Amino acid sequence: MSLPNNTNIHPSTFLLLGIPGMEAIHTWISMPFCLIYLSALLGNCPILFIIRTDSNLHEPLYFFLCMLSVADLILSITAMPKILSIFWFHDREIYFEACLVQVFLIHSLCSMASGFILAMAFDRYVAICNPLRHSIILSHRVIQNLGLAIIFRGVVLFSPQPFMLRWLPYCRTNVIPHTYCEFMALIKLACAETRICRTYSLTAAFLTGGLDFLLILCSYVVILYTVFHLPSKAARLKTLGTCGSHVCVILVAYTPAFFSFLTHRFGHHVAPHIPIFVANIYILVPPMVNPMIYGIRTKRIRERFLQVLTSHKF
Repeated sequence: MSLPNNTNIHPSTFLLLGIPGMEAIHTWISMPFCLIYLSALLGNCPILFIIRTDSNLHEPLYFFLCMLSVADLILSITAMPKILSIFWFHDREIYFEACLVQVFLIHSLCSMASGFILAMAFDRYVAICNPLRHSIILSHRVIQNLGLAIIFRGVVLFSPQPFMLRWLPYCRTNVIPHTYCEFMALIKLACAETRICRTYSLTAAFLTGGLDFLLILCSYVVILYTVFHLPSKAARLKTLGTCGSHVCVILVAYTPAFFSFLTHRFGHHVAPHIPIFVANIYILVPPMVNPMIYGIRTKRIRERFLQVLTSHKF
């Protein structure tokens, strides 16, 4: 029995439709998308610069925030230029290999961002529940190793996905009803048994985002238990205030991720543009909002940012 020719089962290019059913208003949709993209770039770059140049901010929480900002920046650069080219220039074609690279980068970077949020939760746990040993437990070496472990996890768990997609035959269509290349969107185009691929994808998602979220919940249960055993109300409020920014980041990251999972899993009867919108919010909004949250709520970052602005002005 002869093996099928690779050129017949693998299209040279895929066509990204954008947001199905809303092609007529793609130009209007591109305006908020473009603003989100610019906000992500203009928000994360100053955060990285301020933390890099201000020695007072060389603390575990801000190192993890830097790692999160780098992941957010690369995620935005990976997805947004192609999305905007679809909306503005109707440039829907993407090479097969480029599509596989985008799948790997988007999924692995989302995993890394989740891991960095978990690391920030661990920092809050140590700072509140074991403050005297905070600098010993979270030394520079430990922070570096945690960062490398999170990156390694994202690469190892999601590097098989492009190979899985490459092995599948695509004899139905090369049209992807999405704004970017996404694993489950490509799986739906395959004309072969994909149960193993789907199971692996769900397992990888649970071992990253799902497990991270459970560990974050556990850390905050212990944090709340510790806080409510503090002697005074003022101390309790002050301690909880140190977690405010991180809680906002958790909500921004995991709320759209949760709805994206639900629409993929159970939203078979919803309008086709809803899951695509939710998926775009999942990868586009957190990179824009995260630097805003820490820039507005963290006094040291806010003061340093204003100081840099005024020094350039004068």
